[in-house]
Amino acid sequence: MSKIKKGDDVVVIAGKDKGKRGTVLRVMKPDLVVVEGVNRLKKHQRPNPNKGDTGGIVEMDSPIQVSNIAIYNPATRKADRIGLKTVEGKGKVRCFRSNGELIDA
Repeated sequence: MSKIKKGDDVVVIAGKDKGKRGTVLRVMKPDLVVVEGVNRLKKHQRPNPNKGDTGGIVEMDSPIQVSNIAIYNPATRKADRIGLKTVEGKGKVRCFRSNGELIDA
């Protein structure tokens, strides 16, 4: 079971964007995720009239390592680690390590 999933609210804990919060847009590999507004880069894009794309400098979100992010705990308002609990009828469920609250309720 993956500890970080699409739609999770996360905090960057290392790197140039340390302290920023964002939502996970997609999980690319087991160790790479794209977070909204984090690790942005500028790409020079050529126009493509067949697709209707205009050229120019486009800002886009690039992937960041999972080890550099932590899930945001709204109860403590801090970054937190993720643990797994076994719940009857649901199987393994993600929870916050600090207070044991379930994430996938």
